Amino acid sequence: MPATKALFISQEISPYLPSTPIATLGRNLPQAIQEKGYEVRTFMPKYGSINERRNQLHEVIRLSGMNIIIDDNDHPLIIKVATLQPARMQVYFIDNDDYFQRHASDGLETATDPEQNDERAIFFVRGVAETVKKLRWEPAIIHCQGWISALAPLYLKQIYADDPTFHNSKIVYSLIDDAFDMPLDSRMAEKLKMEGITDEDLKALTSGDTIGHGQLSRLAIDFADAVVQASENVPADLVEYAKASGKPFLPYPGDEDYATAYDEFYKSL
Repeated sequence: MPATKALFISQEISPYLPSTPIATLGRNLPQAIQEKGYEVRTFMPKYGSINERRNQLHEVIRLSGMNIIIDDNDHPLIIKVATLQPARMQVYFIDNDDYFQRHASDGLETATDPEQNDERAIFFVRGVAETVKKLRWEPAIIHCQGWISALAPLYLKQIYADDPTFHNSKIVYSLIDDAFDMPLDSRMAEKLKMEGITDEDLKALTSGDTIGHGQLSRLAIDFADAVVQASENVPADLVEYAKASGKPFLPYPGDEDYATAYDEFYKSL
């Protein structure tokens, strides 16, 4: 029997970035799931602070080259890959000169250049979906970790709904304590509607005066198949929103020995 395929769409992964709680989870959970017998691939943004030479990243020419149009502007998609040792796990990096810097900076672009975070999230999610299609790799589980992946459930359920690559995928969204300060661009909904997303789809996103972390998280919950509380200090209203959705919900499984809880949760889907 072939191994179950699990795709992780992660905001941060160590050791490519400093070992914050989200980056540590981005590294350890896919590895633990791979050790459970799954076939795993992971994606993350190619932030400027990631040292390509030290981490042995290289561009995958056959996957790069397409343009992603956002707000009527073309943005070339560049795909890089590295192998995470000793797990021998493939990590794919979504890169683009408009959204990710060429040189190391004091922080991630999501913090140093927050004005572009709406388009950065759109580009990242579209880039992941298009690359997985090119790989002809059909994941059974797609696990989204971090707010920059929050548009993935919406895109996969609406824009890519008829694509055979994702037709049978179950999408899991992790609620993580990763709130950001600056609201997203007020035109974000307008940009999404240019892609074919409807007002009805975006009710959660446009529910407040501004588009913040809470609205983005609710949108992800609306279109995910299941939700995980992946860190202890998630806002209570988001946990309640997830539970009220009636979708399968995994309470916070703790920081240790969580692989079995995730494995059983995936299998239940």
